Amino acid sequence: MHQSRLLAISLQKSTMVVIPKPNKISYNNPKLFRPIVLLNTVSKLIEKVISNRLQFHVTSNSFIHLSQLGGLKFKSMTNAGVVLIHIIRLGWVKNLSTSTLVFHITQFFPSLNHYFLTLILRKVGFDFHIANFFLNYLIGRKMNYFWNGFTSPSLDVNVGMGQGLALSPILSALYLLPLYLSPFLYILEKYLKILKIPISILLFVDDSLLLLQSKSFSISNSCLFCSYNVVTTLFLKFRLIVEHSKTEVFHFTRSQGIFNPPPLDLSPIGGLILCPKELWKYLGFIFDRKLTFHQHIDFYSNKAMSMVKYMKILDNLNYGLIPNQKHLLY
Repeated sequence: MHQSRLLAISLQKSTMVVIPKPNKISYNNPKLFRPIVLLNTVSKLIEKVISNRLQFHVTSNSFIHLSQLGGLKFKSMTNAGVVLIHIIRLGWVKNLSTSTLVFHITQFFPSLNHYFLTLILRKVGFDFHIANFFLNYLIGRKMNYFWNGFTSPSLDVNVGMGQGLALSPILSALYLLPLYLSPFLYILEKYLKILKIPISILLFVDDSLLLLQSKSFSISNSCLFCSYNVVTTLFLKFRLIVEHSKTEVFHFTRSQGIFNPPPLDLSPIGGLILCPKELWKYLGFIFDRKLTFHQHIDFYSNKAMSMVKYMKILDNLNYGLIPNQKHLLY
């Protein structure tokens, strides 16, 4: 298949189901809907095989940066949380507080440039024919949109890639690889190291996190401002846009005194004035500034107890679930 560089047309067709996000007051904005791509079964199997081989090649040759924690096997939200906690506690050993700035790339998967992605594949070391196969795989795709009983005719989809594709996670990880090789980011990290202010960036698919450790929150805010400006500028060069309205700042400290950190003003670069909150929800974790996880434990224990109570409703001899089904659900 890769020698001919062609993929069957029937395998390049898909259906996108547009589902409204729950618990919204109104649905007058396209961002309030979640598009789900339904693929041909054979196409999904082929993509899964290619994805596994592609991921094996790039990871065995250390092409993926260690700070990329999303879209890869054996790297989940739990891994990202463990890495974050580890960095915070290492800073506490050195009497440093940790400041985090999390930001979201809007419309990440639909914004990926096919030709740029093909260039990255060639730089990684793939054969010319394989790189062209991916170009053929991405270009010429057709999609039907299904929404509220309406089905659209087949439309050309030659930009980005579907979020539900098996190849999306690994290809998106490769797409962000040049960010770590940027000389601007290298110079920024070098400059902050000279000032003895360690900084790192973690990527989890379309969510990015800047981590900075310092003894002063004012210094942390200044460095986060500069770092955020550099990173958002680099993303723009990749045709990726950071959604400033979803940017959050949070500080971790073991200080026992009054905790009143200064706000982070991002308005000069198009952002908002960010005030740290008491709790921070990120990747399924509920963080507090001292990492006690009291609220996290309360939330998930209550959720588990609620699920057990709801299961009693299903326990009915006349029309309830059979024991094997309840065991599977539990």
